[in-house]
Amino acid sequence: MTEERQEAPKIAVTPLNRRWVLWYDNPRSAPEGTEWRDNLKKCGVFSSVEEFWSLFNNLKPAGMLSHGSNYHLFVEGVEPCWEDPANLKGGKFVLAMNRKDSREGRNDEWWLFTVLAVIGETMDMEGSEINGCVMSVRKQQDKIALWLKSCDKDVCTQIGLRWKSAMGMSQKAGLQYQSHEAAANTGFSFRNASLFEI
Repeated sequence: MTEERQEAPKIAVTPLNRRWVLWYDNPRSAPEGTEWRDNLKKCGVFSSVEEFWSLFNNLKPAGMLSHGSNYHLFVEGVEPCWEDPANLKGGKFVLAMNRKDSREGRNDEWWLFTVLAVIGETMDMEGSEINGCVMSVRKQQDKIALWLKSCDKDVCTQIGLRWKSAMGMSQKAGLQYQSHEAAANTGFSFRNASLFEI
């Protein structure tokens, strides 16, 4: 008599519209003279809801990262740098969090809400403007940046307003928009004049 083999239950796969790459870096912990790209570590690639949660649930929460750390979530094929052709003419909205919000876990909450809105493509109605988002853990202020392809104020404003809604923020809370060109010229990620604020 032969034993019947039972097949493992199939797990439903819920595809996303695009493939995404999650990166990590901390320039402060890199040996002196290390090129930025050499410090960038790929955490994983995903193209379905299930793959996303499998990756995200096994990462250290942003609130537990050391100062200077960054998580970068970008569309596959777009590097998380100003010089990438997809980012060259664009910019980013910057949400700067006060220490109280970070201590209370709002950085983890807002980072999760941002990531879900980005991969779910609920903020970009055309599905072509958002390149990615970055969580930056800093001693003075944690920051989340939403990277867009252009600096068109009307297009960017609509996305920025939807981002506020996704995070449950008051529409009165200010978000500054900075160009990648300015960042490339100064060499600083966040110490640049804003093009506009919403």
